[in-house]
Amino acid sequence: MTTTPAATAPAAREERWQRFRANRNKALATPHGWLTLTSFQWLEEAPAAVDLAPGLWSTDGAGATKGTTAFLTAVPSDGLTLVETGERVDGTVSAVLADEESLMWVQFGGPDGDQVVVELAMRGGRYAIRTRDAASPVFTEFDGVPTFPYNPDWEVTGRFEPYPAPVDVPIGTANPLVDGVHRSVGEVVFRLPGSSHEFWLQAEEEKLGALTVTFHDETNGDTTDEWRKLSLPRPRPDGSVVLDFNRAINYPSAFTPYGTCPMPVKNNSLDIRVEAGEKEPYPA
Repeated sequence: MTTTPAATAPAAREERWQRFRANRNKALATPHGWLTLTSFQWLEEAPAAVDLAPGLWSTDGAGATKGTTAFLTAVPSDGLTLVETGERVDGTVSAVLADEESLMWVQFGGPDGDQVVVELAMRGGRYAIRTRDAASPVFTEFDGVPTFPYNPDWEVTGRFEPYPAPVDVPIGTANPLVDGVHRSVGEVVFRLPGSSHEFWLQAEEEKLGALTVTFHDETNGDTTDEWRKLSLPRPRPDGSVVLDFNRAINYPSAFTPYGTCPMPVKNNSLDIRVEAGEKEPYPA
């Protein structure tokens, strides 16, 4: 029996999707990745102890008018070492970050002294730390993100309508104390199965001209998390772009309460059930 190209195309697309899923799960299941977060704590100006990590932590303030440095004071018995060099922390060390930057700063615990990594982060003009514990059950018991079955109907072609210049749109994040900004570079226009009208989603630009859209849909809070995102290849010269919702994924905030992931802009909502891509990882 001879197999025609038309017959093999859906099978080839599904095979590529299976490889995408395998790589996605592998990327999530990395030591000290998103599945290992166990706390998010703001730093205060007075040196103070924090939960789940030794030492005294502080900052000289937040923002351009108050200061920009974070400090950690520890003694050798605390067992803290610098992630970058392995040097033991004995006394006070400091670090400076710009807003939205993160630093895997120090580590401790476990037989090799690196079970827990403490990440320093600057969010909304304030310093915070997040502990990343490789012994977290969320990480050790992870066996992949549940997804909807692959469905080629959810791969559609749309068009990209670029703005004359990027527009910064204020947004919320998964942390109510952290505001975000969506740099919209244009809108992706497309239709979906079961809908009689076009959708217009604001997009951000990624490396090499690729795009990302963050969206709500009617499955949110039911079978999927509160919002998801979809990466799109660089638009073709004629402006056309492919949206494969089978590759819609969760933000880290779907797996942990300690994320500061961006919410969709106000109008990035689809009045349809997008039953494709990743599901809620921890259904009730």
